[in-house]
Amino acid sequence: MTSVIQKAGGLGTVPGPQPRSQFHGRRRPGELIIKTVLRLAAILTIVTTAGILVALLIPSLSFFGEVSVGEFLFGTRWAPRFADASFGVVPLITATLWTTVIALLVAVPFGLGAAIMLAEYARPRTRKILKPVLEILAGVPTVVYGFFALQFVQSTVLREWLQLPTGAFSVLAAGLVMGVMIIPTIASISEDAMSSVPNALRQGSAALGANRMQTTLRVVFPAALSGIVAAVVLGVSRAIGETMIVAIAAGSQARIVTNPLEQGQTMTGFIANAALGDSRVGSLEYNTLFAVGLLLFLITLLMNFLSIRFVRRFREAY
Repeated sequence: MTSVIQKAGGLGTVPGPQPRSQFHGRRRPGELIIKTVLRLAAILTIVTTAGILVALLIPSLSFFGEVSVGEFLFGTRWAPRFADASFGVVPLITATLWTTVIALLVAVPFGLGAAIMLAEYARPRTRKILKPVLEILAGVPTVVYGFFALQFVQSTVLREWLQLPTGAFSVLAAGLVMGVMIIPTIASISEDAMSSVPNALRQGSAALGANRMQTTLRVVFPAALSGIVAAVVLGVSRAIGETMIVAIAAGSQARIVTNPLEQGQTMTGFIANAALGDSRVGSLEYNTLFAVGLLLFLITLLMNFLSIRFVRRFREAY
């Protein structure tokens, strides 16, 4: 498009703005490279997940060719190494549920409390100090947590200080320490979700006469609910998949756990202990590792699927 300008002494043309069509679709080489790298990263993630599923599925199919799915899922005795072998996974599931529930009872209140304090009450300088200190807990090796649960929580706290009738191992000690381990995960993600809530909502609540705690619980918390749920689900997934703490502190006796003071073997604990054995590759005993791993994979996948549906339904966009 050209604009015509009449000048003294004649007509002249001055080039106007260039049409958008001349620049539309033109990309810089760097953008194309970045887009390609990101696409490859996404494809690699899908391929890796598919590879894990195939690696678990093939030996599991061999396992279920000899053991029925009903016996595996609903059987109440887990003894794959005995002469009269039994493959009921219910004892492993009960121990896993106990440790996960205990961990959540510890991590959710403390994690959300730390998130509220960091997001709503702490000054910026205090937040810069406390948040890295809190996240240090996430960097502690899980084997250290396991020995801490066994030597201090189980022996000193539960048996000596509280005088609880427990043995050398218990799902209670493993669950308590596992809850401490996942506090940084829940606290950090929840604090990020709460900090992303616009200040206009806080100011509007204060203008209506609400104090800071009322604003936090009735305005900020519901607005950040999707991020908080995602943090809790991530914590649950990590608790279910934790290996070293339960392998060290929960015990290795597979039985239906009815009391948190009892010892019990979780699914990840069994995998860790059995993987160190001398089972022949391709044997039924060896394939039990993959069957339990597949069940653990499906449980985690189901939890993440439900959490994604929940987050999408209650997500707030600002």
